[in-house]
Amino acid sequence: MRAVCVIGLGLIGGSVLRAAATAGRPVWGTTASEADAAAARADGFDVIEIEPALRRAAEADALVVVATPLTAVREVLRQVARHAPDVWLTDVVSVKDPVDAEVRSLLPGARYAGGHPMAGVSSSGWSAGSGELFAGAAWAVTIEEDTAIDAWQQAAQLALDCGAQVVPTSAAAHDSAVARISHLPHLFAAVLAAVGADGGPLALSLAAGSFRDGTRVAGSAPELVRAMTEGNRVALLDAVDDALGRLGAARGSLASTGGLKSTVDAGHAARGALENLATSERTTATVQFNSTALERLRELGERGGRVVALSAQAASVELPVGS
Repeated sequence: MRAVCVIGLGLIGGSVLRAAATAGRPVWGTTASEADAAAARADGFDVIEIEPALRRAAEADALVVVATPLTAVREVLRQVARHAPDVWLTDVVSVKDPVDAEVRSLLPGARYAGGHPMAGVSSSGWSAGSGELFAGAAWAVTIEEDTAIDAWQQAAQLALDCGAQVVPTSAAAHDSAVARISHLPHLFAAVLAAVGADGGPLALSLAAGSFRDGTRVAGSAPELVRAMTEGNRVALLDAVDDALGRLGAARGSLASTGGLKSTVDAGHAARGALENLATSERTTATVQFNSTALERLRELGERGGRVVALSAQAASVELPVGS
């Protein structure tokens, strides 16, 4: 199995390191955080400085996984370009277009496919991670017009080895989607938490499940939330405009008629659609690895398909019946 070098050993990177090791891959990591490095070493993992880590990756023809905040990606990629420009490369950063642009600028010949596992908790750091974090989770692996099949296979196989299911998508489509289902919820959680706190001690003492659930991700490290939301500014603005339009309509209805039926019914139906997708009957498609394979995989990803297995010749994709 191909070795894995993880750069960044926080919640996601630390979980990738653990899961890849559990899958039987040789692994080592590097991190700028002395606390995460010490904790990972205490748990028996090989953690070294970034230069020797990348030199080892080049010698072993390893897969390098960039698992840092978006703000640190450029400097990390400069180090990769300096010490291991020809390695296999992926990342687990929550925004894809900016990372893709940096790779094109700094590593134009890289064997690269971007990734983003849709899993996490509100706490951060090595101690928050788990080798089971990605079990059954969606893990986007990006496909652009010039993505090489073998580079995409390497990134996708890592995701599968970590227990996830692969969603093939373009970087732009990914960023548009996560703006609505990840980044906007982080922004709303911050607003909701602040509005609740403005109600004073009485409001917070009465806060129960709906408030805790709605504000859970407001407990995430602010610098990490800012990195992903600000890094996806254009797509997030579209989602915010959609949300503000819906809030404005709800306010207008509440002020004029006292009713919220349209808003509440639409939300209830949308939540039902999410639950139906999770429990719907699935069918399987096989995509042979030929010249049109990545285009076909991206199309299936847009229809809700997930790659659940890979062989040297083909990908097995599960997708909702009727999609």
